[in-house]
Amino acid sequence: MNNHDIDFKLVGDDMQFVEVELDPQETVIAEAGSLMMMEDGIRMETIFGDGSGSQGGGIMGKLFSAGKRLITGESLFMTAFTNEGRDKKHVAFAAPYPGKIVPMDLSEQGGKIICQKDAFLAAAKGVSVGVEFQRKLGTGFFGGEGFIMQKLEGDGLAFIHAGGTIQKRELAPGETLKVDTGCLVAMSRTIDYDIEFVKGIKTALFGGEGLFFATLRGPGSVWVQSLPFSRLASRVFAAMPAAGGSKDEGSMAKGLFNLFNGD
Repeated sequence: MNNHDIDFKLVGDDMQFVEVELDPQETVIAEAGSLMMMEDGIRMETIFGDGSGSQGGGIMGKLFSAGKRLITGESLFMTAFTNEGRDKKHVAFAAPYPGKIVPMDLSEQGGKIICQKDAFLAAAKGVSVGVEFQRKLGTGFFGGEGFIMQKLEGDGLAFIHAGGTIQKRELAPGETLKVDTGCLVAMSRTIDYDIEFVKGIKTALFGGEGLFFATLRGPGSVWVQSLPFSRLASRVFAAMPAAGGSKDEGSMAKGLFNLFNGD
């Protein structure tokens, strides 16, 4: 096994965090800013990329590999947490918004998972976090995640997060599932992924579901989320009071809005 063999437990329901148990000298990597808490004896170190050793030799190879993460909207750096004590230690990582954390054993998924670009939370050291280029132009231009998605490769544990409730669907060979582009969380490497235009001009313009949806064809596994962060953010934004709204709108949201704007 090339990856560190970590143990974990998930805590919570809608606002989850994952607690990772590290044996001496074991390491877990995580997105910058995802740390919730850690015990004494764990060393925290900022690294280029994911530290998997698949970044190529020399400083230019590391810069190129880490720089590809910028394309997916992620930070150039990641953080490694290593247990330098003699006993087991624990470190916890929290999801950035309401939803679920899903553990992925990459050895059970053919060594690779393709996921939306902001889904990765943490992983055992040795897991490679890279970019997946969609080969079809339709997918690239009109997919909810754009031309590039994240790929997680290795034989260890990785943790992804998504909004609302997550459901795993197993697709048989040739079986097709149509999903809103924003609701697609992850899929196994065997899934054929494409974008399809919503048929009918009235449906496209007035259906309220967008102009495109993802067509996923088996065999393989698909993970779907019920509440994409973009949908949650748009509802929150729509509910915010207008800048010139009435001062007597006595809601807590209005009070907070005025507070942060200095009123």
